[in-house]
Amino acid sequence: MIMNLRQRFAASNRNFSSTPDSVAVVLREAISSGLFSDGQPLRQDEIANELGISKIPVREALRQLEAEGLVDLLPNRGAVVAALSASEAREIMEIRVALETLAVRLSVPESTGRTLRQAKDILTDLDQENDVARWSKLNREFHTTLYTPANRPQLLKLIQIQHTHVDRYMRIMLATLSYQPRSQQEHRDLVKAYERRDIGEAVTILTRHIETAGTLLVTYLEQRESTEEQG
Repeated sequence: MIMNLRQRFAASNRNFSSTPDSVAVVLREAISSGLFSDGQPLRQDEIANELGISKIPVREALRQLEAEGLVDLLPNRGAVVAALSASEAREIMEIRVALETLAVRLSVPESTGRTLRQAKDILTDLDQENDVARWSKLNREFHTTLYTPANRPQLLKLIQIQHTHVDRYMRIMLATLSYQPRSQQEHRDLVKAYERRDIGEAVTILTRHIETAGTLLVTYLEQRESTEEQG
């Protein structure tokens, strides 16, 4: 499993100034894509050897991922891929509603024609995208594009952390459930609310959008937990 990281690291290292950040990007994507499974040990020496670097940036990268909720650092066991429970997923979606509706309230009055054109271009790309990983990335870009006019960088960082925490589970849903068409319709409804500068309607649409995805995710995790208990 640790293999296949070197090529990913080589590609990312051209775009990031610090090695720990590059390692974090590679490990984050490996976890999100399912290359590493829940509970799998992430041994610093193995990762460092595969990437051809020292253990220090790997250790720092794992600490970054722990802060994002993707990795657990356990006494006497080291780092393992964090598992998300149904209760945690429910709480994350509640946090998302609170954060992202705030972003909507702040960004709708400040949005411009250019912002909305960019959002619509991303929706067109989403319509044509079949790769789950790419779809997930574009989905996040769409929301970030709409929220950016709020000019609240710390708020956007908090939102991104919540997205990162559930991304690997959302990818599973996208691959197995017919969620994309409904999601895209809600995206378009959200853009229309922005165009009308209707804050209340935009908040309503986004809340429903997040809660729908949250219900699907929680149901998926509850079923998985039930299966594990029975096994």
